[in-house]
Amino acid sequence: MTPPTVRSAPAHEAGKPGGASPRAWTMRLLVLGIVLSALNLRPAITSLGALLEEVRDGLGMSGSVAGLLTSVPPLCFAVFGVMAPRLARRFGAGAVVCAGMVAIATGLLVRPYAGGTAGFLAGSALALMGIAVSNVLMPVIVKHWFPDRVGSMTGLYSMALALGTALAAAVTVPLTDALGGSWQTGLALWAGLAVAAVVPWLPFVRGRATPPGEGEEAAGKTQPPGPAAPAASAEHARVQAPRLRMARSRTAWALAVFFGLQATAAYITMGWMAQIFRDAGVPAGTAGLLLAVTMVMGVPLAFVIPRLATRLPHQGPIVLALGVCGLAGYAGLYLAPAAGAWAWAVLLGVANCAFPLALTMVGMRARTGPGVAQLSAFAQSTGYLISIPGPLLVGVLYQHSGGWGLPIALMSALMIPQMVVGFLAGRDRTVEDEAAR
Repeated sequence: MTPPTVRSAPAHEAGKPGGASPRAWTMRLLVLGIVLSALNLRPAITSLGALLEEVRDGLGMSGSVAGLLTSVPPLCFAVFGVMAPRLARRFGAGAVVCAGMVAIATGLLVRPYAGGTAGFLAGSALALMGIAVSNVLMPVIVKHWFPDRVGSMTGLYSMALALGTALAAAVTVPLTDALGGSWQTGLALWAGLAVAAVVPWLPFVRGRATPPGEGEEAAGKTQPPGPAAPAASAEHARVQAPRLRMARSRTAWALAVFFGLQATAAYITMGWMAQIFRDAGVPAGTAGLLLAVTMVMGVPLAFVIPRLATRLPHQGPIVLALGVCGLAGYAGLYLAPAAGAWAWAVLLGVANCAFPLALTMVGMRARTGPGVAQLSAFAQSTGYLISIPGPLLVGVLYQHSGGWGLPIALMSALMIPQMVVGFLAGRDRTVEDEAAR
């Protein structure tokens, strides 16, 4: 996708020969950074899902402990995601995302060789910390730099996120076999992708400012702060916008619960779906491909759905359509997991596109950059807290029932309230108005 062109050069570049060119390259670099970062937001999870049985055997995990492992991502997202706006105010959003990519690379490289379950969990937590802050700041960066293209830019990085998710699910097992069969090597190789994502953010590390947009909106300016923004702009960027009381907004709560329930479904799918197929007699390599199909459905749909959502006054019908696909996929997993495996993978992949829809609604339910930053932190942190018990409970039910009937029933039951709160979150409201009331 070609980055949006800039209508006029910033004031500090005016009068310079070729002054628009550095600006254009800044925008291209920003788009590249967003895409590469999005590619890194899920391989830490889906690569583990593809090799979960090998990791369990290698570390001596029970089903309950493996369920705890699949609950670590939402726990880290909830704990560390709430810190993202504060870190961005102090160091700048670009610097925080850059540090997040470094944390992902380090955690992915360290965790397979840390020794024991505790070391594996610690390395995973480090990587997930980097993912958490980047998760929260991506909608903020898009809202500020591309305010008239929230749908298309959200679709772009959601598509890249889905591509990274599917890629890790599809190729982790074959690459592990090709590199000697060691699950440690198969998990560690994804650190290289995170290293590549560090590079585009390095020019943005220099700016220490509030989350993008706060200073300019508070000062009544439109000039976006770039890596070369003058000192005066940096000072204005430190002007704080009023903090919204998100707990007073029904839309914020509906969006947070919707985010939490769709995250529950997504992390159960990423952590356990390959194992469901393997227990039904599907070979390990094919089970990984089925998980990849589920994830790759988000590549085209994550681009289409946000663009469609921004054109509708109410996003509730999209929520309902995705929920129906999820219910049909769960029914198929229960009735004929192996016979209709490819169909169930596709249906659950469509249902998982509730994630880019939720991100789009974060950008639409607030009018300002600071409002998006606060809503994103509230919805994602609260939502991920809600999602923590789901994957763990699936592991416990699986171990104690000896099958997948009860876990699939739980997944189906959770889809109903997800559809209800998603419909409510899709109403044409803004959190600024509700928090003020």
